[in-house]
Amino acid sequence: MDNTHSVATLIDSTTSKIQQLQKAFAELESHRAVTLNLKWKELEEHFHGLEKSLKRRFHELEDQEKEFENRTIKARDLLVKKEADIVAKEQASLDKLQEKRDAAVFAIASARDKHRKVSSDDPAVVTTEGQNAQPSTEETPQENTISDGDLEEMKSPENEHEGVKSYPQLVTLCKEMDSEGLHKFISDNRKNLAAIREEIPFALRAAINPASLVLESLEDFYRAESTNTDGKKDSNLLGLRRTCIMLMECLSTLLTSLDLASASEVITEEVKEQAKEIAEEWKPKLDALDLDDSNGNSLEAHAFLQLLATFGIASDFDEEELSRLVPMVSRRRQTADLCRSLGLSEKMPGLLYELEHVI
Repeated sequence: MDNTHSVATLIDSTTSKIQQLQKAFAELESHRAVTLNLKWKELEEHFHGLEKSLKRRFHELEDQEKEFENRTIKARDLLVKKEADIVAKEQASLDKLQEKRDAAVFAIASARDKHRKVSSDDPAVVTTEGQNAQPSTEETPQENTISDGDLEEMKSPENEHEGVKSYPQLVTLCKEMDSEGLHKFISDNRKNLAAIREEIPFALRAAINPASLVLESLEDFYRAESTNTDGKKDSNLLGLRRTCIMLMECLSTLLTSLDLASASEVITEEVKEQAKEIAEEWKPKLDALDLDDSNGNSLEAHAFLQLLATFGIASDFDEEELSRLVPMVSRRRQTADLCRSLGLSEKMPGLLYELEHVI
């Protein structure tokens, strides 16, 4: 603003300068011997024309400056509003997630208390001598045992089939820790993928080690890589990679339904180390990915980010590098949730807003 004021002052002083020049011109004309063709009137008109042109341009620049300032203020206000909306929505999502976790913990605790109450109410058997005795194995129906731990209760026969209605084969495959068979079953039933996706988190409860089963399913993610003559990846490979991503997402869904203690029994430190080894093996392969070629739909980048999110190892990797991968999966519906799970919400709130409201 100081510079603008200085320019305005200089422009206003042009009139006095012209008057001074007129006097000097008159004095010069009085001393000359030959009459000049150039008249003072012409000079005066020329200088006045320049003065008007400068003033007009100056006012135009002032108007443009004011318009720019107004736009800047509006943009800043809009950004503040968007950031507030994003924070509010993130908090709402966290609140909903906490409610689901609390409900799951309450359901598990209620089931355990109910089982204990039923066990304590079992009547004693009266012998012919009139003495109390515990019922024998033949006299008492065999009951399913449920341990005190939430994880063991989760795996009890009473609960492990809950939610698996259409595809009981999933339970069998998970019980047997058959990752290859799981891949084949999903591939053979890809037309019903939506229903299978809903049941896999429940089926994983039947596995001795759900996390290890999912990690085993990732073995051929790059090992089976091949391309057709036109340079495109084989459709079977794309299907396999989508299945790998889905299994990691289903494991995340299972973990969300558990309390913190039970989840830590599934994702142990040993499991995290195994997941980190896989991530370290995959990471160099991502350097060759091209942002334009991926078109925001890169399965490789998605799988890497999902691996870090599901197994809670994002803190072991550089945040800047993870942020660089996000645009490569911007067209995938899970990207917003991935950003939150990876702790990138604050780093790229604008992109997160676009993912939720535009894409």
